[in-house]
Amino acid sequence: MAVRPPSVEDLTRLSDAFGMKLSAAQVRQFKAIIDPMMATYDRLDQLSEPALPVKYPDRRSWEPIAEENPYGGWYWRCEVKGAPSGPLAGKTVALKDNVCLAGVPMMCGSNLLRGFTPDFDATVATRILDAGGTILGKAVCESLCFAGNSHTSDSGIVRNPYDPARTPGGSSTGCGALVACGAVDLAIGADQAGSVRCPAAYSGIVGLKPTYGLVPYTGMGPMELTFDHAGPMARTARDTALLLEVIAGPDGLDPRQPGNLVAGKYVSALDGDVRGMRIGIVKEGFGLTGIPTSEPDVDDAVRDAALALTRLGCTVGEVSIPWHRDGFHVWSAIACEGILGFMLESGGAGRFWKGAYPTALIEFFDRAMHTRADQLSLSAKAFAMFGRYISQTTHGHYYAKAQNLRRLTTAAHDEALKNLDVLVMPTEPIKPPLIPPPDLPIADSIMRAIENIVNTSPTNISGHPALSVPCAMIDGLPIGMMLIGRHGEDATILRLADAIQREIFAPPIPPPRV
Repeated sequence: MAVRPPSVEDLTRLSDAFGMKLSAAQVRQFKAIIDPMMATYDRLDQLSEPALPVKYPDRRSWEPIAEENPYGGWYWRCEVKGAPSGPLAGKTVALKDNVCLAGVPMMCGSNLLRGFTPDFDATVATRILDAGGTILGKAVCESLCFAGNSHTSDSGIVRNPYDPARTPGGSSTGCGALVACGAVDLAIGADQAGSVRCPAAYSGIVGLKPTYGLVPYTGMGPMELTFDHAGPMARTARDTALLLEVIAGPDGLDPRQPGNLVAGKYVSALDGDVRGMRIGIVKEGFGLTGIPTSEPDVDDAVRDAALALTRLGCTVGEVSIPWHRDGFHVWSAIACEGILGFMLESGGAGRFWKGAYPTALIEFFDRAMHTRADQLSLSAKAFAMFGRYISQTTHGHYYAKAQNLRRLTTAAHDEALKNLDVLVMPTEPIKPPLIPPPDLPIADSIMRAIENIVNTSPTNISGHPALSVPCAMIDGLPIGMMLIGRHGEDATILRLADAIQREIFAPPIPPPRV
């Protein structure tokens, strides 16, 4: 794309906006030095940027018809077969529709990106194919991932396999429904405030938000660099561990990944032995008031499941972490300005970080934001307006303060985990709610989109691994228990989740949809 040199009028307007108070003569002098700078951009237009690999180019894709789209979980179907052998041989996988897969349309749940097709594969997609997996399509996600329930995606409503009148949770909405009903074995979700764990809880499956940076986010539509996570979803902890083992580890392209990152052997850790494990029931994760208000039967079910771990030789007791409640507010302040600056105002992929940039996506998204911002979802519009208001009126003070308070949130969880191995609480304080009607008032629709992230969002800023595992059924609906472990000890919470599924509770498979 060619860039024209700025005119005198352009520079006058820009200098006035900065308050530089330049004279007309000074503006002309600045133009004389700025014009030659354009040679850099002319030269960049002549250079080819390095492309990420597309190792398995034989890929057929199509828009799904109703008969092949259970519960509305698919945005786009495909069949991309990987290596002939490997740990995922025979396994089928869905990718949340913010994961780039070359040649397969991606809209991140929003009409802003309808018509965009990536030209490369995300790192997680390449690793799945290298491991012998078969990718069957892109699972519906909520509009730009701005919702924990399933009423905002521009590609349509996704329904809960246990009760189609209810949400399967979001924003990895289709992933939850497709895994729960058996349409795929595994899925890749993305979690910025609970978007892997929310659908796992409501859909009765296992979903892991790994330790921050453990899984490369390269080639996935982000929201905010400091709390983006990619994570595995499956019906069992064992399959979740298997997928994590395939996708974890550094790729050299994602600044979220620390230099000392070491991936583990997660499947071999599932030995069934949790004797001596110390479990802390986090007081502040129960009895929530406001929006949402905890449902007593959900609190009771999770507490009972946690206490049942004593039968497996665990020590179980209550622990208080006051920063857990404040963690939601710290997350909110980071999200308010961070999502605006990193995603909405920066071409959907952020700036000023070292890694692999999806330049085609950036150009497409930025053009759409400047011409079709009216097509943002209600919750995205609220974040955009409020984020810009806070940014302009407080000049970044609260974003900076919240990032500093992140350290205290992290330290509080670390302190609790000095004497405990796993923290537990309800993933969601309520049962899967009914899908709201389309004519819901704006304020109610937005609150329904973000009502279920109070317990999940604190670990997005602390970076601790957190997993949702089914622990009960109430009125035919699944209930999830969240397990939180120490940084880098994803294997520990997977081992406990596996033991829960073996010895405490395994949800019934939802009946086929008629």
